[in-house]
Amino acid sequence: MRVSVGMSEVVLRVGPSHTLREAATRMTDHGIGAAIVEDENWPVPRILTERDILKAIGTGRDPDVELVSDHMSESVITAGPEWSMERAAMEMSRRKIRHLAIYKDGELIGVLSMRDIMRVWTAEGATSGGPP
Repeated sequence: MRVSVGMSEVVLRVGPSHTLREAATRMTDHGIGAAIVEDENWPVPRILTERDILKAIGTGRDPDVELVSDHMSESVITAGPEWSMERAAMEMSRRKIRHLAIYKDGELIGVLSMRDIMRVWTAEGATSGGPP
């Protein structure tokens, strides 16, 4: 199965000057665990995940004051829509990440999360051939 089948086409974009609370609220409203962070001065987008927000709050940061730019990842790992779900899962596991930004012809077209992979695999059946 290809990434294009399992990815979410809902891509939440936030700016680096949003507060963590603003980003978390928007992520919650959309039911997603990551937001793409874009700024016209950056050559590539970044990513803010629920894990980044949790880490900030867990270390005593104020989500109403802290900015996305101080807690986002410095880069986003990308994949193509033609990748297999297995390849995407292996890449996520190897890099210890939970989200891949999906690009086609230089344009962001979706995000694939570990949740998306599990949803597809449990709906379609595991591909490993092992016992259930």
